[in-house]
Amino acid sequence: MNSPRTTLYRDKQNAKLMGVCAGIADYTGVNAFWVRFGLIALTFMAGGSTIPFYFIAGLLLNKKPAHLYVDHDESKYWQRVRQNPKRTAREIRSRMKDVDRRLAEVETFYVSSNPRLNAEIERLR
Repeated sequence: MNSPRTTLYRDKQNAKLMGVCAGIADYTGVNAFWVRFGLIALTFMAGGSTIPFYFIAGLLLNKKPAHLYVDHDESKYWQRVRQNPKRTAREIRSRMKDVDRRLAEVETFYVSSNPRLNAEIERLR
């Protein structure tokens, strides 16, 4: 089952009609103007056959929860997760390795500057 943050919703807060284009824009991170423009261009090129699909999507998609994201940064983070989950996981792993490395440096500095703690650690080995 998908997380609420990785699901496609209708975005009624930024909607012009049913919120489908605004939802796609929120999901992908593409500006809603370009999604709407693309839908209109596709409608003209396809002779209007996309209109039923728009309304079907408007009926099938759930409305986006009002407080889905805490802030804009969280929204951008989840857009990156939806676009490329593996890359996002690699970035998080890399950040955690960096935090681990920095903590090890702090520990080394603290232990080397505290002879009593160093002696206690050596005694425990």
